[in-house]
Amino acid sequence: IRGQIAYPGKISGKVRLVLTNDINIPFDEGDILVAATTNPTLIPLIKKSAAIVTDEGGITSHAAIVSRELKKPCVIGTKFATHTFKNGDEVEVDANSGIIKILKRNE
Repeated sequence: IRGQIAYPGKISGKVRLVLTNDINIPFDEGDILVAATTNPTLIPLIKKSAAIVTDEGGITSHAAIVSRELKKPCVIGTKFATHTFKNGDEVEVDANSGIIKILKRNE
């Protein structure tokens, strides 16, 4: 899927859907944080993540600003990331071109 580049970089890892503000979910260092949007409550998870992918947001959104501060690859405004990816999917986040590819589906 495609989105807008908030901070460049290219990385692959496992998807972790974050659909609530509950930070007490299983989340490993290097997971790809996929959310509708981000907010300050999610900072502990964002710091552990390898990259951020959001459904919503523009260049001044929370995810975009935090990704630039923390120098994490970030693709925003994908519209469908939370509906396309499942927890555990292996994906490549190419935030140089704004494309996220599924490398291996979690069955």
